[in-house]
Amino acid sequence: MKEYKALIPKLGLRNRIQNLEDLLNQYAREGWQYKQITSGGVLVLERDKNR
Repeated sequence: MKEYKALIPKLGLRNRIQNLEDLLNQYAREGWQYKQITSGGVLVLERDKNR
């Protein structure tokens, strides 16, 4: 079974790429995988629920 997390990243005005990379790496350490980003800027992450 999968679980999902949806969030709107607050990346600031400077170093947006680095901030996004840091955010994705932080969630990856928790087992989350990038699924998609919507046109509204919502980041969707996925992981196995029974891990």
